[in-house]
Amino acid sequence: MPFTNKIVLITGGAAGIGKATAERFTEANATVVICDVNADAGNATAAAIGGHFYRVDITDRQAVQAWVDDVVAKFGRIDVLVNNAGVLRDGQLVKFKDGELIGQMPEADFDLVISVNLKGAFNCAQAVAPVMVKQGSGVILSASSIAGLDGNFGQTNYTATKAGIVGMTKVWARELGRYGIRVNAIAPGFTLTDMVRQMPEKILAGMRQHTPLRRLGQPRDIANGYYFLASDEASFITGETLRIDGGIVIGT
Repeated sequence: MPFTNKIVLITGGAAGIGKATAERFTEANATVVICDVNADAGNATAAAIGGHFYRVDITDRQAVQAWVDDVVAKFGRIDVLVNNAGVLRDGQLVKFKDGELIGQMPEADFDLVISVNLKGAFNCAQAVAPVMVKQGSGVILSASSIAGLDGNFGQTNYTATKAGIVGMTKVWARELGRYGIRVNAIAPGFTLTDMVRQMPEKILAGMRQHTPLRRLGQPRDIANGYYFLASDEASFITGETLRIDGGIVIGT
């Protein structure tokens, strides 16, 4: 089994793409350690896969460090980090009606998304990188998005974080490659998580219509991407962002 004796950390691993990723690595015999802010869902997922759960707020650098330190104390190493955790708080930069300003993205919504999606990934990578440097190997993977590559209406904050992930991935690949550490990102398209399933069917139909493969992604599709990039088959790939989007190009 390709990930026997490998320790895989997954943030936001309680549900959705994170849960599917945890399942995928478990199938390859990895020791999977997930973190999430949802303790009930996190414990349930860990129990289902035979993995390990920690409740961690990834915006808290000290909490992240304590998590990483405890994992290393228990297992001795960290082979893969998947920065999957993220949030949405959509809204237009400014919204006008009949020539009058009627709304704008709240500053708190901008700050929250930046804190979780971008700073959270930074916190986790910075905590894990010294462990990987000392052992001379490791893989850091992060969740970008097609929004981070193409932009998306009503997602100034989210798009900024996901574009930031692309940039940080390139920097970390340059900085850490000399230590045997590879760094890549995934850019999912519209993916049928539990949250997306709750959207009106009309919206889902529109997503499918704009996807050349005429279906939404499944969490497993994204998990397979993470799995590939973490595997030895991707041993000469670093600094890249892999689109897994069914061919979609976001319109205006």
